[in-house]
Amino acid sequence: MVSDFSDPFPSDDVPAVPDDEAAAPAAARRGRGAVGNVAHRFDTDSRRAIDDGWQGGGPEPEFEPPPLRTTVAVERARRIMSRNDSPDIPFDRSINPYRGCEHGCVYCFARPTHAYLGLSPGLDFETRLVAKANAVEALRAELSRPGYRVDVLSLGAATDVYQPIEREWKLTRGLLELLLETGHPLSIVTKGATVERDLDLFARLAARRLLAVYLTITTLDAAVARKLEPRAAAPWRRLEAIRALSAAGVPVGVSVAPVIPFITDDQLERVLEAAREAGAQAAFYTVLRLPWEVEPVFTNWLEAHYPDRKARVMHCIESLRGGRHNDPRFGTRMRGEGIWADLIRQRFARAVRAAGYSQQRIELDTTQFVPPRRDVKRRADGDAPQLALF
Repeated sequence: MVSDFSDPFPSDDVPAVPDDEAAAPAAARRGRGAVGNVAHRFDTDSRRAIDDGWQGGGPEPEFEPPPLRTTVAVERARRIMSRNDSPDIPFDRSINPYRGCEHGCVYCFARPTHAYLGLSPGLDFETRLVAKANAVEALRAELSRPGYRVDVLSLGAATDVYQPIEREWKLTRGLLELLLETGHPLSIVTKGATVERDLDLFARLAARRLLAVYLTITTLDAAVARKLEPRAAAPWRRLEAIRALSAAGVPVGVSVAPVIPFITDDQLERVLEAAREAGAQAAFYTVLRLPWEVEPVFTNWLEAHYPDRKARVMHCIESLRGGRHNDPRFGTRMRGEGIWADLIRQRFARAVRAAGYSQQRIELDTTQFVPPRRDVKRRADGDAPQLALF
């Protein structure tokens, strides 16, 4: 990938790049999920945090650091579509127009991808974002290749395409317009209420059986959600988004993901029932997984918010993951194994039947695709395409 800036994140605008914060007490940051930056696997330097007495405990009032600003760097992607051959997920291609995600979900499996940028999967992941400004043009080029074969495309498989910066950048809307133009089927998974902005395009895509939208709801407990995913839409707003999508004729489902033992698992049945009442047709779930640097981000968060539950939560995760904190094997990484995994599976199946869901996945039409014209260029103002004269 090519960035427009050699150093898009000036050091005086954002927190220092990863520190080892094990020596300092974990403390929540207002409006952020991670409680700090964690070292990543590509780090060449090692740092140790030291308490100099200004973090509380002395005669002075406890110090609260200022809120962290969100910064956005610009990148021009050579290719925008990612491929996978995982048997655990129902699609083999996806697009992520943004790197990092301001929603700040502490459990996000995509956090380790920030390490490829030399940034921390902790606070950096949710404050130092990247927008792939040419996402629409890059997708047009890929869809127009002679050898392209159509299948369902997932928007936002790693980072949320309706995170707050989409309101300004509108990359997701541009991608939707192109996919509608070409008759390409797609699915979206999101926690963002901004999804309602694109109801006009959704209705046209849905009328042709080209679209499925899933709202992720981990819990209906607003206090837990505020700590767990601080800048995502509130749980009740996600239910309202399901209701609005359903009313517009858009096939919509609910993703209960991830199920976190002793944090959100008690909400499984309530979420499924509420989402079905709002109009969700389909439902699926995953259990928490902690690949790479997600583990220290999550354990630091537990220490800050639920220190009394930390040992209990981690022991249950070990039970789900064959004695480890993460199990990357296909077939078990999404659902886990053992007694706890079986219990969650049975509870989910029973709740889905009781609520009256018709299916787990929404089927889409893959026969309408027409490759985009290769001679289409963007207007100078970027608002609409125009045909090339020569």
